[in-house]
Amino acid sequence: MTPRKRILSGVQPSGKLHLGNYFGAVRQHIELQSQGECFFFIANYHALTTVQEASREAKRKPADVLAENTRDVALDYLALGLDPNVATFFRQSDVPEVTELAWVLATVTNMGLLERAVSYKDKLDKGIEATVGLFTYPVLMAADILIYRSNLVPVGKDQVQHLEMTCDMAVKFNRAFAEVFPEPQPLIPKGETQAKVPGTDGQKMSKSYGNTIDIFAEGKPLERTVMGIKTDSTPMGQPLDPDTCTVFALYSLFATEEEKAALAADYRGGKIGYGGAKKLLKAKIDATFAPFRDRRKELAKDPATIEDILRAGAKKARVEAAKTMELVRAATGLK
Repeated sequence: MTPRKRILSGVQPSGKLHLGNYFGAVRQHIELQSQGECFFFIANYHALTTVQEASREAKRKPADVLAENTRDVALDYLALGLDPNVATFFRQSDVPEVTELAWVLATVTNMGLLERAVSYKDKLDKGIEATVGLFTYPVLMAADILIYRSNLVPVGKDQVQHLEMTCDMAVKFNRAFAEVFPEPQPLIPKGETQAKVPGTDGQKMSKSYGNTIDIFAEGKPLERTVMGIKTDSTPMGQPLDPDTCTVFALYSLFATEEEKAALAADYRGGKIGYGGAKKLLKAKIDATFAPFRDRRKELAKDPATIEDILRAGAKKARVEAAKTMELVRAATGLK
């Protein structure tokens, strides 16, 4: 029997998960859990590169912010349908072997490779301090992937470079010591998940831009966010262009082909204004996530169970991580 492909992905707990996270990663992770041997983790080591800034904005201790964000991500995934009995779901910091492997990989990684990382340059451009952790972020990411000897990694187009860097590190380790690591391949989402999810200002939806719509927002907060989506000043009764409208782009992520065609026709015929389109979008968001909201509220009442799920997942993950580190230590002479 051919062994199932091992699939690995993580999500950083840097704040509330939003529609960009859902359509770009979360939904795909949940669909993939029955298609391979899946390891999904909450990347709280990675979040340390930005949690200080988030804590200053929230006027709270970094430890409190990171712990709460981690719990929120766990609740979101479980409420949205991740099954911990099918996929291995855990907290990154509960598998300390990953940091040991990161050091070993750092010894075979050239400075020039890290200096070319687009995400590093982007963060510097945004004024984020150039810490060693931010610079070596791709090494820890590579360790996350290679510690489980993963075969497939779900990534968006903007993350392909990091996976290529991971392959580079795997090849250099294998050449220098022994064939331990497979070269992981990208699993790029198709269809609408491949498209950019726009934020309320028309840019890519991102917490760093402050333009997000939270997955589990509801009531007045959701209404304020949706009604605040940036549009032009075209008056009611005039034709609108669905191809350039942020509201239409977001609605399209939820709608059927027939619903998209009908709304596009109303746009071009001047039969609907931006206010009406925003109400349709809010209704779609409510209809999609309302059942998951109820599930999340129930899960939140039992934090001990959430903690047990994460610890049980980490126990399973550490079994595989320990096997890899045995091979690494033997290959390098550390054993």
